[in-house]
Amino acid sequence: MPMNRSEPKYGIVIFKDVMVPMRDGVRLATDIYLPALDGELVPGTFPAILGRTSYDKNSPQIWVEPVAEFFTRHGYVTVIQDLRGRQRSEGTGQYFHTANVNEGRDGYDTVEWIAAQPWSNGRVGTVGSSHGAIVQSVMALYQPPHLTALWQDVGPTNIYAHEAREGGAMALHMFGALFLHAHDAQEIRDNPVAKHSIAQAMERMRELVFSTPFKQGHTPLSVVPNLEQTLFNYYYRGEYDEFWQQDCCDQERYFDRHIDAPSVFSGGWYDPFSVATTNYFATMCKQNSTPQRLVMGPWNHGAMRGEGASYVGDVDFGADAVWGDRIYNKERLRWFDHWLKDVPNGVEDDPPVRIFVMGGGDGRRNSEGRLKHGGVWRPEKEWPLARTKYIPYYCHASGRLTPNMPGEHDSPSCFLHNPDNPVPTIAANVTGFYEQVALGEGMVPQYTPPRARMHSIVMDGAAHQKEEPGIVGAKPPYLPLAARPDVLVFQTFPLEEDIEVTGATMVRLWISSSAVDTDFTAKLIDVYPPNEDYPAGYHLNLVDSIIRTRYRDGWEQAKLMEPGEVYQVQIALPPTCNIFKAGHRIRIDISSSNFPRFDINPNTGEPMGRHTHTVVAQNTVYLDHDRPSHIVLPIIPR
Repeated sequence: MPMNRSEPKYGIVIFKDVMVPMRDGVRLATDIYLPALDGELVPGTFPAILGRTSYDKNSPQIWVEPVAEFFTRHGYVTVIQDLRGRQRSEGTGQYFHTANVNEGRDGYDTVEWIAAQPWSNGRVGTVGSSHGAIVQSVMALYQPPHLTALWQDVGPTNIYAHEAREGGAMALHMFGALFLHAHDAQEIRDNPVAKHSIAQAMERMRELVFSTPFKQGHTPLSVVPNLEQTLFNYYYRGEYDEFWQQDCCDQERYFDRHIDAPSVFSGGWYDPFSVATTNYFATMCKQNSTPQRLVMGPWNHGAMRGEGASYVGDVDFGADAVWGDRIYNKERLRWFDHWLKDVPNGVEDDPPVRIFVMGGGDGRRNSEGRLKHGGVWRPEKEWPLARTKYIPYYCHASGRLTPNMPGEHDSPSCFLHNPDNPVPTIAANVTGFYEQVALGEGMVPQYTPPRARMHSIVMDGAAHQKEEPGIVGAKPPYLPLAARPDVLVFQTFPLEEDIEVTGATMVRLWISSSAVDTDFTAKLIDVYPPNEDYPAGYHLNLVDSIIRTRYRDGWEQAKLMEPGEVYQVQIALPPTCNIFKAGHRIRIDISSSNFPRFDINPNTGEPMGRHTHTVVAQNTVYLDHDRPSHIVLPIIPR
């Protein structure tokens, strides 16, 4: 009886730190895991699984156990490589976070080096999450001939739009992320003073985010000059310029060069790169002949992997939400078995799209104290869903949100945006926003690695939208955000029937300001009615975003406003998939700050990141028939 080829059957022989040459002579440290039996290499050729990483190829939790050991035991050669300028690879000083000019060529050279090895059958599949997904998408633009199939997870494809300058504002989680890459940078490997400086800075991350404007040479990142240079590229370059146009920064711009290979794109509704994941899939479906797949769960940037979780932040989605490496690897193995080994497992007939539809829970607390929001998986044929009805809901002066147009003379709503008192971020789609918890009693430095002490300063997921002690920027009396005078709230009456919102959402506002430049933010919220566990109800954040008004007409050129003049601005909210149950309300919050998710606009119109002072702006949103501020909801007929 033939053995099931999906069952593990091999041992492993490892070749550590094989120095693979790139075309410019720089060598990249690469670990090669080969199938073995009784300690001896198995003769013959095998397909390869490649992962390229900035997070250390020796990480047991990220690479060794869930990738290298798993795939090798299932009959693959697994190749894990440190990126140029990281860990044991050469190229010190050539690493610039996610903006590395050699990335596409390095990926191409590595794939083709693998295909030329005597143990290779010429087929290479690639895996990786976050930065490990970015390196795949850049490599795919260079079309290495032996790249056979891909699985890309939670990766941005345009680091201006998705990662660093969403809506033209700086997404400050990238400030935090740079410290994650600085603490183990090659440049300070033998410099304990510099390493201690980074560690101390990470312990003060809650303070550092308030220290804007950042000044070159004066941030803690200055001990790693290439990463501080990256910070100021992210911080100063508000316009989409030649830096952002590089293919290592913006793959979307060059998607016409992308390889046509079977690919899976996975992500989560609370991942900061959900719009990239869904758009990537949709674009590849249009231009490629090979099968493409999309998987979107109720996850943040990491909840799908590792142990897996049924919750993000303070909200639980039920047992069906749990994947973890056990299910993730089962799915990946099935994908690669078909495309790299020709296993007839029917994967080509699977539905192109699997989405988790959030909502439907009873809204009570579970045994762990989290809101039971619930949800179910559903197969679909395409993205966005062809049956979507795009319905505008209009903001009214009364605070209502309805499908009815406002009146001809309805009055506008005004508020003051004070940069010194920003609206705090209470949970959001963020990643890498790490502080390093100080060593406590009984914690021994050599046995407590830095990553084990890292904790996000912003809850990465969902939570009730109320200020609480410990939230960055929150102050007594710790009000619900809806009670703040600088937050405009528009919500429906309690719904008479369930409404499903699935897809990306657009907010269109007619605005004016007393300032020449300011921000407008929008947040979509599912409002639960009160119950015994939540007597004030529960305001569940779904998605949010921002527009810096100087970029209202495009990212390439800044245009300041004339104070008091009315302009139309658009805020593109990332996709979500949520059922607003009968009795709930659909709500949108409009303000001018969401900190520290985004940097605070000083309202002065000075060059980006170089302001010398701040001013309070009176900001106005117009709500009349000729200037009907509204949100366009992607509603799925039931």
